[in-house]
Amino acid sequence: MEVQSITRNVRMSAQKMREVVRQIQGLPAERAAAVLAVVPRKSARLVAKTLKSAIANAENNKGLKPETLRVKEAVAGTATTLKRFTPKARGSAGPILKRNCHIKIVLSDE
Repeated sequence: MEVQSITRNVRMSAQKMREVVRQIQGLPAERAAAVLAVVPRKSARLVAKTLKSAIANAENNKGLKPETLRVKEAVAGTATTLKRFTPKARGSAGPILKRNCHIKIVLSDE
């Protein structure tokens, strides 16, 4: 049985998030949480929060035990980008792209 958790519009680029998300793919859920606890990045804290939510969804909504769960899929996709501008020489403007992402974690008991 599959259980998922999605965190939307995280204020970080998907590229930075994917570096952490790839580390937990295929691991048992409890081991993945332990790995994320020692990774010294902001993205690791956000992925850990999403993983914790997915484990809670499995326990409360589906009645599954956390020991049996495995990270089947962990994905960081792009979200809407905030477009801002900074002044440049001779009255022109340079773009600033403030990127966002969505984190999706799917747990499976198989």
